[in-house]
Amino acid sequence: MHSCQHPTRRVRAAFAALSRFTRTVRIAPLLLLTGLCFVFSQQLAAETDPLPSWNDGKTKQAIVEYVQNVTRAGSADFVPENQRIATFDNDGTLWAEKPIYFQLIYAIDQVKKMAPEHPEWKTQEPFASVLKDDMEGVVASGKEGLMKIIAATHANMTAEEFHANVASWLKTARHPKTNRPFNEMIYQPMLELLTYLRANGFKTFIVSGGGIDFMRVFAEQTYGIPPDQVVGSSLKAKYEVRNGKPVIVKLPEINLVDDKEGKPVGIHQHIGQRPIFAAGNSDGDYQMLQWTTAGDGARFGLIVHHTDAKREWAYDRKSHVGQLNKALDDAGKKGWTVIDMKNDWKVVFPPAGQ
Repeated sequence: MHSCQHPTRRVRAAFAALSRFTRTVRIAPLLLLTGLCFVFSQQLAAETDPLPSWNDGKTKQAIVEYVQNVTRAGSADFVPENQRIATFDNDGTLWAEKPIYFQLIYAIDQVKKMAPEHPEWKTQEPFASVLKDDMEGVVASGKEGLMKIIAATHANMTAEEFHANVASWLKTARHPKTNRPFNEMIYQPMLELLTYLRANGFKTFIVSGGGIDFMRVFAEQTYGIPPDQVVGSSLKAKYEVRNGKPVIVKLPEINLVDDKEGKPVGIHQHIGQRPIFAAGNSDGDYQMLQWTTAGDGARFGLIVHHTDAKREWAYDRKSHVGQLNKALDDAGKKGWTVIDMKNDWKVVFPPAGQ
């Protein structure tokens, strides 16, 4: 954490210490002064760089220049603060999505937990594959099978019960590769980008294919994005009174699939404004990027390209999650900026435990 002391006061204090030191050890003051100036210049650069985990280059420059242009009064690209809407996909954009989507891991854990009450699942797909740890079988069941899993593990409970269940799972569940909590598998550079945009008057939203109620459990603590700024896939719900208490009950029926063409629809229904900045990582984000950057005025489309097999994963066109094909091909002609994770990011994840 940086000291709250003003840089000028720190410099004065350092020069006072330098003076005392030179009188004591009789070392050439000019040499020490040169070294001290270098140290302070490095510290000042770190304090003023809004994106310290990004390597200097075209990607970082493009982001900073865009933000400066749309927020500088008098600029030809100036955008009023109430129109500075930025939308971010979650899986693969703000946090990791390998080996499979984290919400699916949660749902699979719930199926196993609930299995003793459902002996029929031993012979019913996709539950049978889940219980045998046959992930290929689960994936082969397609969207219909996945929705059966979601309906069985997410529905017929109150919103409060679901929130508590997810929160409890996040406290104990660990990523199978890193053994870190899933809400620590987040991208440090993207956290900095969210903070940078908000510091410049942007309102940041999650717009993801993940479940809206699932993401609302952790989004504010993890990303600084409150529940009312989360847009996602959802089940239908109903209001009822249970034991004299009014509750919202989740139903096993799809309300919105917030993916591909569903993302602009979700933005329209939940936000009511076209964003000027959108970030994603897959073809599932194509329509959100397309709709955002088709608006009038200065627009910015950003794609996270997973190119770092050593620090994370390297994948794009043939991946079973986060497939990036058409959006990667069209990025250049549409003016979308593509992040090369391996070369553009100094670090990928925050230090453990933060």
